Amino acid sequence: MNYSFPKKEKLKSRKLIRQLFAEGRSVSKFPLRLVYLKTDLPEETAIQAAVSVSKRSFKRAVDRNRIKRLLREAYRLNKHKVMEETGARYAFMILYIGREMPEYEKIDRKMQQLLTLFLENKAGSKSR
Repeated sequence: MNYSFPKKEKLKSRKLIRQLFAEGRSVSKFPLRLVYLKTDLPEETAIQAAVSVSKRSFKRAVDRNRIKRLLREAYRLNKHKVMEETGARYAFMILYIGREMPEYEKIDRKMQQLLTLFLENKAGSKSR
């Protein structure tokens, strides 16, 4: 299993991010929400992912950055479950929707649940 999170797996395209929020579907496992869209990715990777934390909930940049680091780490260690089972290419945006500073163990547990929920619902209806 490859636990890295290389540059080619990071979602950077503004056009694709805009399309993701306009047309994507979402699943939630509080305090996380995953917005995903089946798409054609330019790279040879199956999934491109990005993370985001609301400035409204966390005013200080250091708090937002810490949460984003925790989200990326939890995704990096759990992405192999999704990579093995998806045949298509997806764009992911992982949003932190909670209001308090999380512990890593909670984020990791919720990330596992969120990715499992994605696998169950990827062919399902829009849940926004």
